[in-house]
Amino acid sequence: MNGLERIQEAFSNRRRAVLMPYFTLGYPDLPTSLDIIAACCASGAALMELGVPFSDPLADGPTIQHSTQVALQNGMSVRECLKAVSKLRARGITTPFLLMGYVNPILRYGMEKFTPDAHASGADGFIIPDLPPDEAGAFSSLCEEKGMALVHLLAPNSTDERVDLVLAHSRAFVYLVSITGITGEQNALPETLNDFIGRIRAISKDKIPLAVGFGIGSPAQAKSVAAQADGVIVGSALINITRRAVETGLDPVAAAADFIKSLTEAIN
Repeated sequence: MNGLERIQEAFSNRRRAVLMPYFTLGYPDLPTSLDIIAACCASGAALMELGVPFSDPLADGPTIQHSTQVALQNGMSVRECLKAVSKLRARGITTPFLLMGYVNPILRYGMEKFTPDAHASGADGFIIPDLPPDEAGAFSSLCEEKGMALVHLLAPNSTDERVDLVLAHSRAFVYLVSITGITGEQNALPETLNDFIGRIRAISKDKIPLAVGFGIGSPAQAKSVAAQADGVIVGSALINITRRAVETGLDPVAAAADFIKSLTEAIN
């Protein structure tokens, strides 16, 4: 089974939404990030987004920006991130991993080298917010060669033409951005979110899973999204819980595990 198939299998039970946490590799340090990711997988995460630190994460809010800056200061690079994925696989973790990052570090690493190296490390796919489908031809072909997924994003203001384009180039799932803006916890999700999900589902004719991210920060919000979507993505809230645990002398791994368990229980 290749990476794309593993991701598709994670979504195979469409009657119940899956949880997909995001966590930055190397935050608050590399060993702790690996322990947190492992704890998330053991606590109910069906897939994991592994953040590849970048100095200018344009789609991310202050929380994830802070985590990526700390990770960069800790010496994280694309190469170190791929080594981290290998270390997680060496622990016996089989949860599908999607590397979430930006195109500049990939280009600097070498696109034709990055995809096979990521595949060899144990990654299953990629989420690259600044690489839209109409500019991703070469990278998409490299992903197809290795049986890996390239996930594209849609926002509430996406035109029907953009929706058609993204759906035409999507194989694993479509990432629906709940708000027109950057990542970060929100006190309340947009009232129009269900309409947005319904609009994309109607156009896609329910042929591909829809996962929602940006702004989901509590079990109640996760439950609300899970009632309409096939996947629930939580990032900033998890990193905030980790940060607070570190700052108050608590165990960040245990704090992360408890939070993921609460989300899992809420959406199930």
